[in-house]
Parts: sequence; C-alpha cells; structure tokens
Amino acid sequence: MTTEKNTNKDKSNLDTFSNMESEVRGYVRSFPTLFARAEGAFLYNDEENRYIDFLAGAGSLNYGHNDPDLKKALMDYMSNNGLVHGLDMASTAKKHFLETFHDVILKPREFEYKVQFTGPTGTNSVEAAFKLARKITGRSNIVSFTNGFHGVSLGSLAATGNSHFREVSGSALPDVSFMPYDGYMGEDVDTLDYLEKALEDKSSGLDDPAAIVVETVQGEGGINTASFSWLRRLERLCRKYDILLIVDDIQAGCGRTGTFFSFEPAGINPDIITLSKSLSGFGLPMSVVLMKPDMDAWEPGEHNGTFRGNNLAFVTATTALEKFWRTKDFAKGVLSKGAIIKARLEKLAARHSDHANEVRGRGMMRGIVMDDPEMASRIVQESFKRNLIIETSGPEDEVVKVLAPLSITDETLNEGLDILEEAMAAAVASAEAEAAKADAKDVMKTSK
Repeated sequence: MTTEKNTNKDKSNLDTFSNMESEVRGYVRSFPTLFARAEGAFLYNDEENRYIDFLAGAGSLNYGHNDPDLKKALMDYMSNNGLVHGLDMASTAKKHFLETFHDVILKPREFEYKVQFTGPTGTNSVEAAFKLARKITGRSNIVSFTNGFHGVSLGSLAATGNSHFREVSGSALPDVSFMPYDGYMGEDVDTLDYLEKALEDKSSGLDDPAAIVVETVQGEGGINTASFSWLRRLERLCRKYDILLIVDDIQAGCGRTGTFFSFEPAGINPDIITLSKSLSGFGLPMSVVLMKPDMDAWEPGEHNGTFRGNNLAFVTATTALEKFWRTKDFAKGVLSKGAIIKARLEKLAARHSDHANEVRGRGMMRGIVMDDPEMASRIVQESFKRNLIIETSGPEDEVVKVLAPLSITDETLNEGLDILEEAMAAAVASAEAEAAKADAKDVMKTSK
C-alpha cells in the first residue's frame, strides 16, 4: 500500500507537471507517481517502488520494457553512428526490417503486401489508409463501426465513435458512416444483415463506400470481439460490392491476440492493414500501411512526412521479429497466458456477479465488464495502491482492461492478477459500505 508520506512526496514530485504541462495530460492523473526506470513487466518510481505493468504503453510494449536483446541491437547501432533520421531515403536499418518482415511475417503466411512508412503514430497510418482507399476507388465514404477507435486526428477521428473524442474536434467530421459492430444489437442479431441491406438499397442513404475499416477486437471500444464468421462475411460483402477492406490492427496486432495479425484465425485477406504501437517492439514510434501490390496507387512523395521512417525503430522491430516470431513458440505462450487471464477474470466475474457483467477478448487482450463505470474506476485506483498499473476502456470506461506484456512470466502474471483480485474485492467492499451508509442515512431521515 502507498503510505501517506509517499503520497505527499509523489504530489510534490508531480508539481512540475501540474504547473507546466497542459491539462490534456491523462495517465499521470490515474497513476500519480514519478516513474524513473522500467524493465520487463515492471515499472519503478524514483523511490524504487516496483509496479507490475498491465498497461504496457497502451499496447505499445508487447515485449515489455527495455528488452535486453532489442536494447543491445539499438545501442550497437547507435554506437556505430547508424543513421537516425533519413526521411524516406534508403538505409541499412530499413532494408533489414523490410527483408525480415517479408521473410518472417509475410512469406510464411503467403501474404503479399507492399509497405508504406507513414508518420510515426497509429493515426498517421489510418489517415494514409483512408486517403489511399479514396484515391483508388474515387469514392469518399468510409464505413466504420460502433465503438470503433481509429485515432484523434481529424480524418481518423471521423471514424472514431466515442463522443468524448469527437466533441472536441471543433470541426465537422464528414465522409464516414457508422454501422453496428458484431454483437452491438445482442447475440441473436447478425448486424451485417443491416449493412448488406443498406448497401443494396439505393435509397438507404448510405453513400457507396471506398472502404470499410474494422478492428477485430475493439481495444478502446471495450474489448468487443468480432466472431470469425462475422469477419468472413464482412470480407465477402466487401468483395461483392467492390469495397476495400481495411483492418486496423494497431492495438490488436503484433501478437496481442496470439497471432501476429489478429485476423489470421478468421482466414481473411484484407486489402489494407494498419500497424503501429508494438511494431517497433521497444516503444519507439513507428507506423506502417500494408497494401496489396495492385493497390499501391501513390505517386512519389504524394503522401509524405518528415518523420516517416524511424531508423531506430527499424532496428528494434527487426530484432523483435527475429527473436519472437521466427518460430511458433512465442505465439503459443501468448495463447497459454491468455487462457490464464481468461480463467482468472471469469472467476472474478462469477465471484462479483452483482457488479461484473462479462469477460471479453482474445489472447492477451482481455477485459472484465463492470455494471458501473465508477466501480471500474475504483478497481483501477485500488490496483494502483497495491502497485499494479491497469486501465479502463469502453464507451463509459466500464471495462477493466488487461494488457500485460506478452513476454511476462506466468509467475508475474499471476502476481498481477492476485493484486487485481484484491483490488476488486476492496473496491466492491468500499462501494457496498458507502451504499449501506447512504441507506442508513435515508432511513434516519425517513424516521424523523
């Protein structure tokens, strides 16, 4: 537990941020301590208090903090004065990444994609994917799904459902139509019936789409998971109506669900894929758009950016692919640990069935849905008190989301889940005590 003395010191340490940094800062409010270093699945503050990391850079640290092999490759590259910034010029680091990505990821899966290096963040790759789809088809409309999250720059924000982000755009968010995601209208409703009807009915008001963009697991949207059959039908609809299929694999990809691409088990073959977050493997910013070769419609320099090729990220990404994806062993470990998380969360949901609704997700992308967002917030706070970093997601932040590093040991994973179990029990107990106290006050007022 964090002591009052440590809490006061943390507040003092954070004065610089509250005084000088914009009010837009977010995570520091949930985890108010001064972090100094990190290793594997652990974060350490300036007092050397250890925290288990179930946030993993919001999914950008699938291999944990400062993986030693990735760090060595990066330091060796730097010590040899390797090119750091080179726009989109050829470099040895980029060459090695492209060759390794082809040999380790694309070729074994019999995928044929060309690689576009966009600006460094996920939203940059989504913006480029939308622009490319519109250029190829000559149409402007993009179909997105309820609870989808694709970024907060204006183009990608238009395809993001959450009103918390949309309302501060200060601008119209045009050329996107929203359709219900799998399960949005209940388990017995195939939401693609509505999409297909709208596509075939020329009076539906749905403009012919250039593309449909989908997350196979909606991370920020609440760990909503599309069934493989739903994804396969979505692909068939795209083919039938000459619509490009874009899979946004920024959070669910790079192994998070147990395969490198989250859509692999569904057996679909998207026209365009966006990747970012854990692609560099080290937390270095890096984003790409993968496109089928016949869809590379760009003219030279037509879509550019000063930071569209992070050579340091190429180095760590290449090493991560070599280390974790040359064989199937790492993916098997992800599925094994995912099963541990699923089982533990299901036990928690059953134990606290008055407050927890369900467990969602695939692989090591899991969440437990609380019936009250306030309860989810309490669980995060109680977890932090016990040195576990975990966050929420969903339309109302009602889902407690587990995004532990894929490389976490079973021992540390279970230690973190033990803390989550304690935190949930404490959160439920405090909420029920407050409710009982409020009821007692009401009884006293009535008796008077």
